[in-house]
Amino acid sequence: MDYFHGYAVVGLVAVVGVLFVSVAFASGRLLRPVVPTPEKMLTYECGVDPVGGDWAHTQVRYYVYAYLYVIFAVDVIFLFPWATVFDAPGFGTATLAEMFVFLGFLAVGLLYAWKKGVLEWT
Repeated sequence: MDYFHGYAVVGLVAVVGVLFVSVAFASGRLLRPVVPTPEKMLTYECGVDPVGGDWAHTQVRYYVYAYLYVIFAVDVIFLFPWATVFDAPGFGTATLAEMFVFLGFLAVGLLYAWKKGVLEWT
């Protein structure tokens, strides 16, 4: 009987969560004012009326910079636990070698991006 008690608690919490979200959406639909006007039906672009066509050219380099940022942010996330393990006795040399291999892979990737001209902002 104890085996199914854990599942019953999880199921009850899931049902309460679904009911809470359903009641919130239903009450929002019932309480909000519905007055459609032409201004409300316009596409919203940061408070500026839309002008021109619906296609815009986006530079890929912004995404590349964001991707490089994510890569190096993940690198920092891996460096903090490494620093704590490196301090523990018996892990010094092996941990140091593993981190240099990891940083070497990142350095090769950064060098590749630099040689490809990805890091040029022109």
